[in-house]
Amino acid sequence: MKTPRITIEQWAALRAVVETGTHAMAAEALNKSQSTISYAIQKLEDQLPVDVFQMRGRKAELTEEGKILYRRAVEILDRAYEAESVAAHLAKGWESEVTLAVDVIANLKPLLIAFQKLAEVSPQTRVRVLETSLSGTDEALLDGRATLVVTSRVPPGYNGTFLNTIRMLPVVHHRHPLAQKERITDEDLRHHLQVVLRDSGTKREQNSGWLGSEKRWTVSHFATSRKILREGLGFAFIPESIIEEDLASGELVQLDIAWQSHREIALYLVVNMALEARPAAELLAREIIRVSGNINSN
Repeated sequence: MKTPRITIEQWAALRAVVETGTHAMAAEALNKSQSTISYAIQKLEDQLPVDVFQMRGRKAELTEEGKILYRRAVEILDRAYEAESVAAHLAKGWESEVTLAVDVIANLKPLLIAFQKLAEVSPQTRVRVLETSLSGTDEALLDGRATLVVTSRVPPGYNGTFLNTIRMLPVVHHRHPLAQKERITDEDLRHHLQVVLRDSGTKREQNSGWLGSEKRWTVSHFATSRKILREGLGFAFIPESIIEEDLASGELVQLDIAWQSHREIALYLVVNMALEARPAAELLAREIIRVSGNINSN
């Protein structure tokens, strides 16, 4: 494997000379002697196949090629500083990645705010989100694939912190035959296509909600359910946060079901006790709980 001929010190010298204007000021900025800076620049120019500087009177200015190399030097040095910062965070116990399993019915707003807070404190920590449903959320927790879980079902032996309540609304396209009825019964629903969400679990498939329709399409994401409904092809129970715009525009309408105008599902945050609690996961958990509480109080 080949190694670069230009060292980090030489790129740093080039950047310092360009940004300070003189070898003397560059030496002061880098806490080096002027002769060391001059030698580093000379060595850099000797090893490159293009001229970096050209003389304009008594002043050395970057050539067009030099300007390109200067920009690359800035990138190289920024990456090097970033690597050192990552190492410092890891030495303090900050995780390189945190995995969350999030039930697809969850409102993403508090999660995104929490992710942004983590990015501000530990930009080196990656966030991995597993979009799960029903038993798939439990499995991500029990199998140890996720450190944090946002779920409607707290497994036995675990503690869950209440986050918020999700409203599941029965909706159809405004031109769908069901939209024309004032009061809908089970019998009315049975003869129309129902769009339901697939259980993402692989070990113990679960069903949830009303499943009495004789015709049914099963999908993996509510985004797909929404597209199907917008084509006027069926009805479904969908989280209110996902279809707010469709309801406001009137494209989708809420069904007036005799026995259930909507369903409410409580969501909880569960920390995987089998995994070591570390700074990034702890920060995310605190922020998710805090933001969810603020949203609930508004």
